[in-house]
Amino acid sequence: MKLIGTPASPFVRKTRIAFLEKKIDVAFVVEDVWNPESTLQSLNPLCKVPTLVMDDGGVMYDSRVIVEYADTLSPVGHLIPSTGKERAAVKTWEALCDGILDAAVLTRLERNWGPRGQNISQEWINRQLSKINAGLKTISEGLGSNTWCFNNQFSLADIAVGSVCGYLLFRFPEIRWQNDYPNLASFYEKLSQRPSFKETPHPV
Repeated sequence: MKLIGTPASPFVRKTRIAFLEKKIDVAFVVEDVWNPESTLQSLNPLCKVPTLVMDDGGVMYDSRVIVEYADTLSPVGHLIPSTGKERAAVKTWEALCDGILDAAVLTRLERNWGPRGQNISQEWINRQLSKINAGLKTISEGLGSNTWCFNNQFSLADIAVGSVCGYLLFRFPEIRWQNDYPNLASFYEKLSQRPSFKETPHPV
């Protein structure tokens, strides 16, 4: 299998971490989504990463779909409960974290139009930043003093939270969430010691 993406994407990192935690070998192929000649154009009509190319030539996309598929491929370390309320709870953690990341990516894109002579909407940016701050507060409160985000065991919820923390450190150092949520800062420090997180750093 081949996972197409970019090291800068938090959604790609979430997916790579999941494969590593599941002990599944998948080749990581770096592609520039902004390049009109990228092979991604012929694989994913949305031209978004991550995109997974399976051994039979089938294509799968969206990080949530890929992570869920990865969890079925190996009995090692189940990341998502199989049924019921527990499954929905872990997926809700992921949805919250993906929402924060969506807001962060939209903020970055809006800011980046400035040098290209476009008008920047500070109102739009403030709206996205409010989502980020509200999401971080919810994560911190949900985590509390627990060892893991859900049911006292490592799961996709923890990978999703780690992806948020890592991306904010990478792209938004001005958001001092470590000061506001020390439990979350300690949690990310612990996650950062896992081999799966060490092997998937954002670019320096």
